[in-house]
Amino acid sequence: MNRFALLPLVLALGACVGSATPPRNVENACAIIEERPYYLSAMQATEANWGVPVAVQMATIYHESSFVSNARTPRRYALGVIPAGRQSSAFGYSQALDGTWDEYRNDTGRRFARRTDISDATDFMGWYMNRSRERNGIALTDARNQYLAYHEGHRGYSRGTYRNKAWLMRVADRVEARAALYDRQLASCTATQG
Repeated sequence: MNRFALLPLVLALGACVGSATPPRNVENACAIIEERPYYLSAMQATEANWGVPVAVQMATIYHESSFVSNARTPRRYALGVIPAGRQSSAFGYSQALDGTWDEYRNDTGRRFARRTDISDATDFMGWYMNRSRERNGIALTDARNQYLAYHEGHRGYSRGTYRNKAWLMRVADRVEARAALYDRQLASCTATQG
């Protein structure tokens, strides 16, 4: 087969894996899934496997990475100008930390999972949020507390470390509101799709 004939196939597969640019309208769940239908497929698979609603996944991704597949935390600078690494190892759609990502891959047997792949990122979120349910009793539909546990870690959440972080409490409230908004939007657009 001609190597140029493979180019469209490679480009199509690459589009399904991840995109460094977010969808054009991340404020509207229907617009997101219309532009990137494979996002919905990935999130529906996670919901079927782990029980985490699509809207909760979408709201978490919105606040973690703004749907940018290769998102990273900001760089730190010593003396304001000397690069001193990143704030953390958080990376990808889910902003999973290196150690937590490795734990997920070992626990699930998904050795080749990548944080820049929407299917892997949402599956990670389902796995992590299920652990939050098991360890801290947080309902999978509770976007606010799931986000707090996602941000603070299971031990941090159980110790209530988020209570001293007013900014984080505000973000968690916004995640809850966004999940509710996305849920309403998804109900209307999926109903019209059949």
